[in-house]
Amino acid sequence: MLVSGIIAIALVFDYINGFHDAANSIATVVSTRVLSPGAAVVWAAFFNFVAILFGTHVASAIGKGMVDANAITPMVILAALLGAIAWNLITWWWGLPSSSSHALIGGFCGAALAWAGPKALILGADSKVAMTVYFIILSPLIGYFLGGLFMVLTVWIFRRWHPRAVDKLFRRGQLFSAAAYSLGHGSNDAQKTMGIIVALLLAAHREDLAFRAGGGISWWIILLCQAAIALGTLSGGWRIVKTMGQKITKLKPVGGFCAEGAGAVAILCASASGIPVSTTHTITGSILGVGSTIKASTVKWGVAEHIVWAWILTIPAAGLMAVAWVYLFRILGLT
Repeated sequence: MLVSGIIAIALVFDYINGFHDAANSIATVVSTRVLSPGAAVVWAAFFNFVAILFGTHVASAIGKGMVDANAITPMVILAALLGAIAWNLITWWWGLPSSSSHALIGGFCGAALAWAGPKALILGADSKVAMTVYFIILSPLIGYFLGGLFMVLTVWIFRRWHPRAVDKLFRRGQLFSAAAYSLGHGSNDAQKTMGIIVALLLAAHREDLAFRAGGGISWWIILLCQAAIALGTLSGGWRIVKTMGQKITKLKPVGGFCAEGAGAVAILCASASGIPVSTTHTITGSILGVGSTIKASTVKWGVAEHIVWAWILTIPAAGLMAVAWVYLFRILGLT
């Protein structure tokens, strides 16, 4: 019953992840008025679920590559999830596009440290923990570079077109770029919850539930996690949509297409490589790259600064919240 309850909480986190990060998938397509908010969340949720076809490389990195198996217990997983959920809800209320992925990773590492000490983390220059830290810096920079590059190339290719014709073309194009980004979001973020559920089942010695007979993560885990994040996206986190789509910079369809396309390329490549990147960091970097290419003065750098602070604080804040839960469990005798 304990394991089943924690799996349910993991799916709640996955739902909140979709709800919190819906802005990543739909903000540009809504702000450019290519789709209505209702149509946009349905479009994004569908492709979040279709991302089930992209394998489980990221899930393996979370489940086995960050925390020593001996330090993982059901209560560690529960503390990690509760810490991540708390931070996600706080940043959603503030309207800040922080990383749900980093909230989960911070909570997981913080709970393991509080439970078993420094030996709990799998560290090293090529570890998954180190890779996550590297990509806190790299993912927005990659998004920024690709967003700017896509925008420059697009402007050059269509330089002789009439602005109205360009606008009409990229209004249609944004349907495909938004779909591609939602595929990337679903392929990376849903897998983090899969990895946590696998780690939980291994800690509970239920390998038979965690893996299929022929190898690979059990289909019931994959289906539930993809469905949960898709339902969360369908609910939409409108506070963050406003920040992403309007407060950073004003985009036209061509800019929205380039930002989404750049974000999709970066995230799908990371998913194929098993790297748990922040989809939030990547798409925000892409939007900033597009905005800077159009005109740097149109970017509201003050808003961007607040977002960066949320990024910096996410892992330690979620980690501290998870630590608090671990100590509470010990006080209550829930070991």
